[in-house]
Amino acid sequence: MSLRLGIDTGGTYTDAVIINEQNQVLVAVKSLTTRHNLAIGIGESIGKVPAELLADIEMVSLSTTLTTNAVVEGNGAPVCALVVGLSETQVKKSGLGEIIDDSLIIRLAGGHDASGRQVAPLNITAAKAAILANKDKVSAFSVSAQFGVRNPSHEIELQNLVTQLTHMPVTCGHELATSLGAPRRALTATLNARMIPFIQDLIEAVQTILQQLNIQAPLMIVKGDGSIVNAETALVHPVTTILSGPAASVIGACALSGSRNAIIADMGGTTTDIAIVTNGQPELASEGARVGDWQPMVETVKVYSIGLGGDSEVRFYGGSIALGPRRVVPMSLLAQQYPDVLKRMQAHLDDTPTPRHNRFVTRLERNQALINQFTPIESQAWEMLENGPAEMETLVFKNQDLAKAMARLERKGMVIYSGFTPSDAAHVLGNSSHWSVEGAKLAAQIWARQMRVLYGLGSWKKGDSEEPARRVFTLMNDAICQTLLEAGLHQENLLNEKRSKHLAELLGKLILKNGEKDDGDALFGINFGKSHPIVAVGAPAATYYPQAAKSLNVDLILPEYGHVANAVGAVMGSVVQRSEIIITQPTEGIFRIFHGATPFDTTDLKDAFTQAEVIVKDQAYALARSAGAGEVEIRIRHDNKHIISELDGELFVEAKISAIATGKPLLDLNVNS
Repeated sequence: MSLRLGIDTGGTYTDAVIINEQNQVLVAVKSLTTRHNLAIGIGESIGKVPAELLADIEMVSLSTTLTTNAVVEGNGAPVCALVVGLSETQVKKSGLGEIIDDSLIIRLAGGHDASGRQVAPLNITAAKAAILANKDKVSAFSVSAQFGVRNPSHEIELQNLVTQLTHMPVTCGHELATSLGAPRRALTATLNARMIPFIQDLIEAVQTILQQLNIQAPLMIVKGDGSIVNAETALVHPVTTILSGPAASVIGACALSGSRNAIIADMGGTTTDIAIVTNGQPELASEGARVGDWQPMVETVKVYSIGLGGDSEVRFYGGSIALGPRRVVPMSLLAQQYPDVLKRMQAHLDDTPTPRHNRFVTRLERNQALINQFTPIESQAWEMLENGPAEMETLVFKNQDLAKAMARLERKGMVIYSGFTPSDAAHVLGNSSHWSVEGAKLAAQIWARQMRVLYGLGSWKKGDSEEPARRVFTLMNDAICQTLLEAGLHQENLLNEKRSKHLAELLGKLILKNGEKDDGDALFGINFGKSHPIVAVGAPAATYYPQAAKSLNVDLILPEYGHVANAVGAVMGSVVQRSEIIITQPTEGIFRIFHGATPFDTTDLKDAFTQAEVIVKDQAYALARSAGAGEVEIRIRHDNKHIISELDGELFVEAKISAIATGKPLLDLNVNS
């Protein structure tokens, strides 16, 4: 048999599936993701696959939501951003200051203009000083220059300098995006650099397990557009794996359900990701999909992704109860892993409520660059978590400095809090039972007392866990319905984000209200998703989506193996690589081709097109082969812009020449012989 192994590493679970040549699922397994050491969770999942099947694996493909989750939650490795020729206003507009410290944003003289001409020489002296001053504080560097897509010579020069002085990973803006827009390109390059350790750890973990099991097959990674690349390519450009998991889930959900028109809703522990598929094809967001608060310049499947999942924190916010976007460890899971916390939870229930009840701390990531910068008290806090969770309530009373250090580690993404979540509510109501039901019930009672005593919300009776859980279930249903409506409005491109969110809230209230009435009593009749059923996938989908579909009066499909749709979709893709060249007419009769560090001119537009096509074909072919493709097919696309002049008629302004190279992964058929 020729089999493929699909793996999906999410924030909560790591899934593994075995797919045969007929795209049938032979095995589907799950294990908890072990973020502090990904190899453990991956090894546990693959270890559940019968050994005789592993001998016939010809390809391994990996999807992940770790990069998506990191962007949504604002986590990532420390990065030094070298920005060349950008003004203070551009840097502020980029949002860099919201994801890295201002001290790590280094503005340098240099850059080019729209024609590729140097505006100012690159300040190498200042660059060298900045690199050496920050190399021990960060895990990677990003480089982005003004008009770097028209002339990347300054970016390349800085890239070489970083490599020479530090041997650390470095990302250039021109490698990731061809569009103008220096601020967004700088953000994209920095997000990419922040993701490198995540992808590096993940790939190394998978490679270690494959080596231990003697699986000698190519390792591919799913990109955000649903295509796949080999591990080496993904390591250089990890930002392209943003929305890797959601893209894989769209492919997997379509394959498992057989639907050609559908609203694909993928709910995990951290995020809900929604995509609309029409005639079997999801729309691509060429300018990048919005992920949380960010929109990097990376072509992806058009997905609406928000911080709403089974492990979203249920919290007091703005005078009411809110869900997410922060992910916490569900109390039912924590009690399952560490049964001793049940005694402390009972103690919380017997004490006067405080905001710290239900709050334990466990390790999450292990970023050596951050560990090297720990203060002595932060090191003490980190070491304290070596053998299990720490209780914040006890820490506050015994050592406030240690408690504050734990809070700083949480903000840095190194540790994670526990809390009451929709997953806990599902355990209380009997919809789930794979973790500690006792822990879930205690957590619900503790949370209910906090809401009632500390914030004046709710009137639940002492000892009642079911009514608070039902309240959370209702909140989750309303949030899912609103998210589906927001995704639909985004798909139609009718409103900006803020207005669509507000309108979705109003529509949601109206639709949910009408659902409680007889048809004859409804003032409005609003239809949603009549031509597109919801295909819900992900571990929590079967718990929450039946009620949400009923509330919205939409057909629902819960496909078999939908709980591992991401892993299924991971092995369905092809290698797709693109190359683009811009041609402009800076002066009449002169056509400039922007290629590499030296743009060049020609006086014949047809000749410019011919030269550009040859270059992009060669580049796309080389990229596809380098990314792991076997036989490669290439198609050329022209996007020409003209203006109409009253004197001269139609005038050529600009053209983008694109080559799209596609091919199935190159598989060594003799690896098992």
